[in-house]
Amino acid sequence: MREALASVATALALGAGAVVLLTARSWRTALRVLLDLLVAASLLRLAAESGWMALATAAAVILLRQLLWAGLAAGPPAPAPTIAAALRVRRSRPTVSGRTQSEHSGRITP
Repeated sequence: MREALASVATALALGAGAVVLLTARSWRTALRVLLDLLVAASLLRLAAESGWMALATAAAVILLRQLLWAGLAAGPPAPAPTIAAALRVRRSRPTVSGRTQSEHSGRITP
């Protein structure tokens, strides 16, 4: 009975992930829902079978969930700075005397 329940939970997890993807139009939210429900299904399977293979499957699903959640929490990487942006920052940096770097003659005055 529990084995069938674990299979049903896995199928419902895939269906719920697809529904969330279609309704919320957010693949991150759909992935989180899918992973949470797959963890539940793997724990049901572990309770039904209680063997090393079921334990390894549950551990792998939980590890995958943790790694993907950490990657999703970090967010997308920042865009690489362009040369023009770097030059703007470099030109507008004030020196100790209060003048910008382009105005500075290079001499050190007391």
